[in-house]
Amino acid sequence: MLLLTTLVGGMLVSVSSNSWLGAWMGLEINLMSFIPLMSNVKNMYNTEASLKYFIVQVLASATLLFMVVMKTLTEDFFTFESSMYTPMIICTPLLLKSGAAPLHWWFPGVMEGLSWENCALLMTIQKAAPLMLMSYLIEINVFTLSIILLSTIVGSIGGLNQTSMRKILTYSSINHTGWMLIALITSENLWMMYFVIYSTLALTVVSAIQLSGVSFINQTMLTNKETTLMKFMMFTSLLSLGGLPPFLGFLPKWIVIQAMITNNMAPLATIVVVTSLITLYYYLKISYSSFMILNVEPKWNFKSHKNESMKNLTAVILSSISLTGLMICTIIININ
Repeated sequence: MLLLTTLVGGMLVSVSSNSWLGAWMGLEINLMSFIPLMSNVKNMYNTEASLKYFIVQVLASATLLFMVVMKTLTEDFFTFESSMYTPMIICTPLLLKSGAAPLHWWFPGVMEGLSWENCALLMTIQKAAPLMLMSYLIEINVFTLSIILLSTIVGSIGGLNQTSMRKILTYSSINHTGWMLIALITSENLWMMYFVIYSTLALTVVSAIQLSGVSFINQTMLTNKETTLMKFMMFTSLLSLGGLPPFLGFLPKWIVIQAMITNNMAPLATIVVVTSLITLYYYLKISYSSFMILNVEPKWNFKSHKNESMKNLTAVILSSISLTGLMICTIIININ
């Protein structure tokens, strides 16, 4: 609890500071809280992942601090106003921190060694501070558009060949980072809405997967008959995360597409929608094979969830939000 408090506190310090030095300090507090949460003496993979994450984040933090000091010496003291190249220079370490392509190379490797709770933190809370800091600087230019395109393309194509659920969620997260950057350049409120809905869906998927104890795609077909509801929750939340229309995940994408078309970004909108369809393809591939094809359901797979009522309840509530969120939002809008 202490580490989680300082983790969120570091993020809030970073977001609410009025100078770059304060923002850097908040990011450091956030990092120093997350490393002990990740590392586990009993699990070698956790230790390796925490070390990888630490090295990458320290590199990004050191670069950010260096850039901020250089900016201070050349321009003015610690303010957020900037010259032409400052946004590009300062956004680069922040993009590395949030795991956007082409600076995403550390992300799949780190995710693969983490527990599901830490995966959820890394996909949601850890992205908030860097993206919020980028919102002060981000502009529509070639650099930003190339990052957006690379993130959406890498996130969609990278996940096609994966068998690990963690890596599939990682590449989906990279794809969503591209979408969030689009939301950032159009409107800050839109970004906040996208981030909140994405975080909810990521937590839904992680809570459902954690209950079924699945780490790879082929294990989804081996869940026994008692856990059919859990299987249903897991796949509907996965499809929602991919952005399939009747679910909540479609809502932020719908609004972002509308904002892009309003801002005369139709070519970009076309590309990101196509990449989003590719991510949906590999989610549907898993779901179809598990739902419709005659699969093996061993009778002896007695993983009981009767004593995990709190986790069950959380997963059910989150997946019901994921299922019905879009319909409820549509009804509210129509009533208004």
